[in-house]
Amino acid sequence: MVYRASAVWLSLALTPFVPPALARSIGPRDAVPEGYYAAPYYPAPHGGWLESWQDAYAKAYALVSQMTLAEKTNITSGVGIYMASRPCVGNSGSADRLGFPQLCLQDSALGVASADNITAFPAGITTGATWDKALMYARGVAIGKEFRGKGANIHLGPAVGPLGRKPLGGRNWEGFGSDPVLQGKAAALHIKGVQEQGVIATIKHFIGNEQEMFRMYNPFQPGYSANIDDRTLHEVYMWPFAEAVHAGVGAAMTAYNAVNGSASSQNSYLINGLLKDELGFQGMVMSDWLSHISGVDSALAGLDVNMPGDTNIPLFGFSLWQYELTRSVLNGSVPLDRLNDMATRVVAAWYKMGQDKNFPRPNFSSNTRDRNGLLYPAAVFSPIGQVNWFVNVQEDHYKVARQVAQDAITLLKNNGSLLPLSTSSKITVFGTDAQVNSAGPNACLNRACNKGTLGMGWGSGVADYPYFDDPISAIRKRIPDVKFQNSDNFPLFLDEPSPDDIAIVFISSDAGENSFTVENNHGDRDSDKLAAWHGGDKLVQKAAEKFQNVVVVAHTVGPLILESWIDLPSVKAVLFAHLPGQEAGESLTNVLFGDVSPSGHLPYSITKAATDYPESIANLKGFALGQVQDTYSEGLYIDYRSLNKHSIKPRFAFGHGLSYTTFSFTNVTIKPVNGTVPLSVTPPPRPPKLATPSYPTTIPNASEAYYPPGFRPIWRYLYSWLHQSEADAAHAIGVAGTKKYAYPEGYSTTQKPGPAAGGGEGGHPSLWDVAWEVDVTVTNTGDRFPGRASVQGYVQFPEGITYDTPVVQLRDFEKTRELAPGESQRVTLRLTRRDVSVWDAELQNWVVPGAAVAARAKGKTQGRYTFWIGEASDKLFLACYTDTARCQSGLEPPV
Repeated sequence: MVYRASAVWLSLALTPFVPPALARSIGPRDAVPEGYYAAPYYPAPHGGWLESWQDAYAKAYALVSQMTLAEKTNITSGVGIYMASRPCVGNSGSADRLGFPQLCLQDSALGVASADNITAFPAGITTGATWDKALMYARGVAIGKEFRGKGANIHLGPAVGPLGRKPLGGRNWEGFGSDPVLQGKAAALHIKGVQEQGVIATIKHFIGNEQEMFRMYNPFQPGYSANIDDRTLHEVYMWPFAEAVHAGVGAAMTAYNAVNGSASSQNSYLINGLLKDELGFQGMVMSDWLSHISGVDSALAGLDVNMPGDTNIPLFGFSLWQYELTRSVLNGSVPLDRLNDMATRVVAAWYKMGQDKNFPRPNFSSNTRDRNGLLYPAAVFSPIGQVNWFVNVQEDHYKVARQVAQDAITLLKNNGSLLPLSTSSKITVFGTDAQVNSAGPNACLNRACNKGTLGMGWGSGVADYPYFDDPISAIRKRIPDVKFQNSDNFPLFLDEPSPDDIAIVFISSDAGENSFTVENNHGDRDSDKLAAWHGGDKLVQKAAEKFQNVVVVAHTVGPLILESWIDLPSVKAVLFAHLPGQEAGESLTNVLFGDVSPSGHLPYSITKAATDYPESIANLKGFALGQVQDTYSEGLYIDYRSLNKHSIKPRFAFGHGLSYTTFSFTNVTIKPVNGTVPLSVTPPPRPPKLATPSYPTTIPNASEAYYPPGFRPIWRYLYSWLHQSEADAAHAIGVAGTKKYAYPEGYSTTQKPGPAAGGGEGGHPSLWDVAWEVDVTVTNTGDRFPGRASVQGYVQFPEGITYDTPVVQLRDFEKTRELAPGESQRVTLRLTRRDVSVWDAELQNWVVPGAAVAARAKGKTQGRYTFWIGEASDKLFLACYTDTARCQSGLEPPV
């Protein structure tokens, strides 16, 4: 999302040239490549048809039934940017008469943004690098507690879009890695942790937001179109969203960009067809900030909440919903049935998380750190009152933050076992990334600079540091007389190091949201590309010329090209510390000095050259007249899938990570889970939808929309009421049926039974049935260090199937506890029906290709699925076969 001063001032700068209430509706589109089409899907499916949400919907129905028209339209939209008395980044309207409060929607995915007394957790990409489900959940629990403690109803995270398709993408670091399974399992655990605290989580950005530049609609150019075929959409980009819905997520946010030519915020196929009907999403769908570009069309397409309420050009008191949605219902343009479902989805999510009982009000302001401030900051004249209560919600969450930062640290290289270091070592530290920004960790608005240690990227996905434990301070606790060259240029004069002296070189690479440009990088890494910033690669080379022992530490948003120095004899060790948040120092020194063995693994591949990927992945889309077209011509083949397809060896593979010890994987077994195998080719008939709330559908009285007598509005605050004459005029049109409105192609008001692939939260319930379990014994075979192993399982589809599939695909992972030398642990990985299925675009259903092979051969087996086990995508040395239930060890990897 974007919710910062820069975006507002840009909008204001454009204001003289465009009408302030500019909006775009569904209509003629720019040329989208042949074969990519945003099919119409109407009407918006009603929520409440799943048993898991029935209680929340029954309560919501009872409350919404009592609401006036204006109250319903009020709770489905924000009240305007910077216009709430206790301002969060987004603030809904309320129905105070009935006890339904204004909802606080707050960034970010790594902590409570724009607030004091909170924890700045490691970023999503760092969390993904732990490959630790327990830590993913613990981080979610801690974040949920802090959001609740601050009174934020809705946590605007986690992010699984972008998925990380493009290594240069600006917001990849907010997600968990460049694989749909890693993203999906991490997101589901995060959501579970957050929502167990009574806070509504938001899965975002749905869908195809894989590049920052040209993502947003503006008066002169539409947002780019992510052109994605149906199978790729299901098997890659929608996969983690399905996991999130299966976890019961309460809110979803659309993306800024278009998909197949239709803006995400009004794309009926995405919202109505895929998210609400096929995936069975029961919560509320909101727009990203200032991305709402139509009134009636977006409502019909399934959008439930408009944030922050304004039009694309904010701060003029104009909205496409609020009073306009009230008018549209009165004049018959938007069926009351649609509005009732919108309001019910909002209220049901509130009840589902138990927010009707003892949920705190917001006790902070996103706009000031002072105790008192403007109650309506964007108003011309605003009263002043208390806006901050300085509630400390940190508890001992620094422990979780430090554990995530530490266990994510990924040892890529350790020649000669240089690491761990001794406290008697003579060390010189190089690079400004070793020390916190001298102006303070929060000196740059939204962290939109790369000064000092890089703990997070920039944009809306950040939080303010309560403190910053930087690497150089932590190193000096171990070695007080360590030398530090706080520069990114190698010194001209330096004492000649001895052969045993060690140089630790810190480098970084930053990225963020397109709302800010940092060192000529426009959100995406379009200027520095995959090189280290501030000449970091040259700094490493210079250190390697002078020292015989060089350790490189990278704080980075994603992969880097390391070829200019990775093979230099002096470069003995390389650590990727990712984006560690506030606990950057001790988490690193614990690994550097051997308090713990490194246990992180790469959540993406590191290639030898950017051109190792196809052009569609490697490059960002540049400016074009009209709509920029970003076509996913690579299909399923991103990251390691692409490299494997083209037989390209990466420098470091997806899942790679070294330790100070070694592990063996033995005694592996596979067994079918009772009652699931053999699998049918497609899922069984879906369960029918349960009854949903039913409201009167006659156009309400105009009086339900009147301003209260004597009410004096505040300019720029967005209200749902109309003046009496406006309400009466709209009502007269509605009851007469004279409103002429060009509804979108395929529009219908008849509710659908739902697609065969649906039937539950996340899709057909059988997709989540475990079909096989694989058990393996992991043993620490070293003799010095304890350590933790990452057990990764990849599926290889049967030979002879009619579907093109990647060589291997990640399907499950587990991390052991810390194992002492000689200690073992039994680990279980699982394969579900979904894991062994492909999406058939013609059948519009999930198909088990192995079952189809068996059916053609009139056999009783499922075809041979091979489940590979190992420590990385290129270190797979155990294989289990589903047709024989036998396993083998000591094999050559399939890639």
